[in-house]
Amino acid sequence: MKNPILALALLFAIGKSASGESPPNIILVMPDDVGYGDYSFQGNPIIKTPAIDAFVKSSVLFSDFHVSPTCAPTRSALLTGRHEFENGVTHTIHERERLPLNAITMAQVLQQAGYKTGIFGKWHLGDEPAYLPSKRGFDEFYIHGAGGIGQSYPGSCGDFPGNNNINPTLLHNDSVVKTQGYCTDLFFAQSMRWIDKQQQDGKPFFAMITPNAAHTPHVLPRKEFEHLLPLTKKFQQSQELAKHYGMIENIDRNVGKLLEHLREKQLEKNTLVIYLASDNGGTMGTRVHSAGLRGTKGSPWQGGTRTWSAWRWPAGFKSPARCDASVAQIDIFPTIAQITKIRLTENAKAQIKGKSFLPLLQNPQSDWENRLLFTHVGRWPNGADPKLHQYQNCAVRDQRYSLVNDKELYDLKNDLAQKRNIIAEQPEIAARLKAGYDAWWKSLDKSFVNESAYLNAPKLNAFRELYEKK
Repeated sequence: MKNPILALALLFAIGKSASGESPPNIILVMPDDVGYGDYSFQGNPIIKTPAIDAFVKSSVLFSDFHVSPTCAPTRSALLTGRHEFENGVTHTIHERERLPLNAITMAQVLQQAGYKTGIFGKWHLGDEPAYLPSKRGFDEFYIHGAGGIGQSYPGSCGDFPGNNNINPTLLHNDSVVKTQGYCTDLFFAQSMRWIDKQQQDGKPFFAMITPNAAHTPHVLPRKEFEHLLPLTKKFQQSQELAKHYGMIENIDRNVGKLLEHLREKQLEKNTLVIYLASDNGGTMGTRVHSAGLRGTKGSPWQGGTRTWSAWRWPAGFKSPARCDASVAQIDIFPTIAQITKIRLTENAKAQIKGKSFLPLLQNPQSDWENRLLFTHVGRWPNGADPKLHQYQNCAVRDQRYSLVNDKELYDLKNDLAQKRNIIAEQPEIAARLKAGYDAWWKSLDKSFVNESAYLNAPKLNAFRELYEKK
């Protein structure tokens, strides 16, 4: 085994999938900083996303899908099946973005079950060698450093020096490579080359395609956004907004190329393609069209965590369909485990706090538990006691109600925009949600493992050090 932790923690086997077919290939596409309403099928008056719109119309669409308020936390929760705070991921920098080395990832589970695994784009769960994708279950990786191309912060979190979305320097497995092209195009093209190799070798594959777009900086070829300038001119920061939308339209074209590639290679039928609309709430695009949601990235309201996700597997379940049940990023790991019929050990089962929504994929009207989902923005100052920030920038919700900052209660069924605080009218509901949140917070007592890591942070960004060596 490549990872000695797994030798003790995991024993996996893979057989026929949930449909009776051979195990599906799996592709998960997740862009960055794209809002719930930043797609034309959602009623956006400016942007055009025809490929994604068409994909949604042929998929099972989860309209009430929840992620974390910021990027590294979502990635942590998605790969482990538990809330990011249970992984100690309470920030996106200062070593607090690092996924602990004893966490079991979905990629490790799939890898040990015989899948070939690859990630293309943004990683953001630790830039030091021990935290890189190759140590977390990925056979192949083609990534930038930090949370954005060109970003650099004190400690280990930083990209290659002077990096840019155009012709970026990337880390391809053990090699530092200077590329030619625009970053999103590069990530999708590399993923398709890798997929072709897995098909030739006869291996099932899991590919995570995680472009840094539409995260800042908004750097892209002018041809990608010039046509949008007349449409955004009435908005503040009109050129930045045009670039933001241009980055998303470029993602749409690449998704179209990917789907066509699967058809040409006769991989479409037994490939599960998952499109997760964003890793957190919206950013620039919310000023144009928020789809009725309050809040943005980095906030505890619906606009900070609500997104949508479309799942298509022609051999596995019927589509199109729509499901309005409230599901979340922590549910992806157990759902994929059930789809592939991978047997998890007790250690893996104990880690996963999410719930498989395969029954909803098979029948979107199936009963679904009215459970609680927890949100916390984190990002308190280094060295601060997390307990002092328990009710700061937080929310707890069930299928209908959301309690925000322990002060505001909203009926999401009748007030999706969260305009009317009903906490004085429904104190018993607020008390129930608060009790659930308090019990969850208390369970985190030993989970904040990264809080003092900044004290021993390296003096040089890990990617800068690698760049200077090579």
